[in-house]
Amino acid sequence: MADLLAYLGLFAAALGAATIVPMQSEAVLVGLLLSGKFSTFWPLAVASLGNVLGALANWLLGRGIECFREKRWFPIGPAALDRAQGWHRRFGKWSLLVSWLPIVGDPITVMAGVLREPLPTFLVLVAIAKVGRYLVLAAATTGLA
Repeated sequence: MADLLAYLGLFAAALGAATIVPMQSEAVLVGLLLSGKFSTFWPLAVASLGNVLGALANWLLGRGIECFREKRWFPIGPAALDRAQGWHRRFGKWSLLVSWLPIVGDPITVMAGVLREPLPTFLVLVAIAKVGRYLVLAAATTGLA
């Protein structure tokens, strides 16, 4: 039961960290890997799935964002959205490969929704970025790097 709760916590942290909510999931992943109770594969898979699904939530938000962009309660500032739009317009779909970056990564995934990036392309590029980041983190944590 404790293992299931650990995986659920990791999934929730990774999902939240990929959305516009300011969270981090790396510490949870590293903690599980350093505990010695978990293989590398399952925590990596759970974190990656949660993070990609969080980015998908951003893409969905982006699909309908324009009507809310000027509202006071809107959680992404105009400057961050403009910066993300600039990245996406300049680099196109390839900007999604930096979706793992703090601060700009989440708005880039929102902007992909705004600019109607096709879902299959979005998912492939975001998965490469998110899984790649967790692979590097896991390799560094377990000494495989």
